[in-house]
Amino acid sequence: MNNFSSRTLWRFGYSARLLRNNHLRTAASNTSFPAVWMLLTQYSGRIPGCFVVVKKNSFFTMPETVEEKANLELYSPRPEVRGMTLLNREAFKRTVVVPVLKVKKETVNPLLKSLKHTVLQRPGLKRVVEDPEDEESRLVILDPHKIPEFSLGESEQEVLKRLNVRPEVSKYNLELTYENFKSEEILRAVLPEGQDVTSGFSRVGHIAHLNLRDHQLPYRYLIGQVIIDKNPGITCAVNKTSIIDSTYRNFQMEVLAGESNLVTKVKENNIAYELDFSKVYWNPRLSTERGRIIELLKPGDVLFDVFAGIGPFAIPAAKKRCRVFANDLNPESYSWLLHNCKLNKVDNKIKAFNMDGRDFLLGPVREELSKELPLLNEEQKTSFHVVMNLPALAIEFLDVFRHLLVGEPCSTAGLPTVHCYGFSKHDDPAKDIQERAEASLGTSLDGRCSTYLVRNVAPNKEMLCISFQIPADVLYKRPCPDEAKPAPKRLCTSKDFSEEKLLS
Repeated sequence: MNNFSSRTLWRFGYSARLLRNNHLRTAASNTSFPAVWMLLTQYSGRIPGCFVVVKKNSFFTMPETVEEKANLELYSPRPEVRGMTLLNREAFKRTVVVPVLKVKKETVNPLLKSLKHTVLQRPGLKRVVEDPEDEESRLVILDPHKIPEFSLGESEQEVLKRLNVRPEVSKYNLELTYENFKSEEILRAVLPEGQDVTSGFSRVGHIAHLNLRDHQLPYRYLIGQVIIDKNPGITCAVNKTSIIDSTYRNFQMEVLAGESNLVTKVKENNIAYELDFSKVYWNPRLSTERGRIIELLKPGDVLFDVFAGIGPFAIPAAKKRCRVFANDLNPESYSWLLHNCKLNKVDNKIKAFNMDGRDFLLGPVREELSKELPLLNEEQKTSFHVVMNLPALAIEFLDVFRHLLVGEPCSTAGLPTVHCYGFSKHDDPAKDIQERAEASLGTSLDGRCSTYLVRNVAPNKEMLCISFQIPADVLYKRPCPDEAKPAPKRLCTSKDFSEEKLLS
């Protein structure tokens, strides 16, 4: 199997697992469901054998079915909005002709139940409207795609006959406004034809975080306002304007629409965090991964969080009654870490540090391991975990573990387990991450590590987590035999005395 095929199958398996395990958690993790995802959940269940993989944080147009193409024709805004850069909601008004049935008021509900696949199912649009000519009747709007040429099929006619409704289809002028169009319909109508449309974003509390492409930038303010209009609870839309700084893990951003308040509150796995999104790193797409690591911990375990951020690993671990040492170099992250520890009432269970990651490992981590590991025996269940979530650089820090401690391990079972994150653009990402980790550690990890694909960050760029127990021969520096034994005392000879006499 060539590299391309193996990579494709590997990523396909991950995507299937992601959809199976995570799609129900997405709403609870403050990551918005893009409107396109909503379409996927509606249609995938109706197409036997159809499996569609949706990449998070990507900007795309979905392959269109015949029904969707018909929807585009009927529910597209007016052509005059093409090229609009500042939102004018009034320009989206248009009238479409739809089929209706005239029905007595008392017959409306039975008819809706019997013709539920034929009546209009468009979200935000009424299926039943008043009859301007008869107060005792109502007009039931039918789906124009199900009633071609305004002609009823035999099954519909049978239903009407049973309900004693005249099988006469009339035409009705249905007015559509900006409120009736979905965000991707608006953006597809505005942006130049054939260009990608973005309706996906990361949700961080009340903030929608977009990563717009260059061709979308002229329309960025309109896009931001549409995202706010179409997503309840979103009051601010921002666009990333630079890559993440690898030192403090923050990035420059531009407020596209809404309020400029970037201090927000998020909830992840039933724990609340507060943060200033413009000054600290937060990625809601890592919610499931953080939960996976927390599941590995048991009460009484010790966690060293080298790049802790505002505490999404540290605080849940402390809630689980683990002892936690959390560190971050960014002063803002450290400040919000302390704030969130108090907010979640675990400030007495977490020792927080504002240090470089290397200094944290060489200082507090080495000190704690030197103190704790000699006390372990085979019966004790305490485990030590080191989380290193700085994918751009973390693997380069692994060399710190070389001879971090001096002596002999009392129990190999107590050796710390490292969970180190990294990016890879290699055809075989797992192999690449392992080889780079081995180079930093100076030893082979074959048969001693596991690699987990966290997510696809960009085309041909994966984020992975490699987990392994630090080998004893890496972690410990054994004393040399000559250093371990005291130097033997030498007997004095007559020559020594004569030499001493001459010197004096």
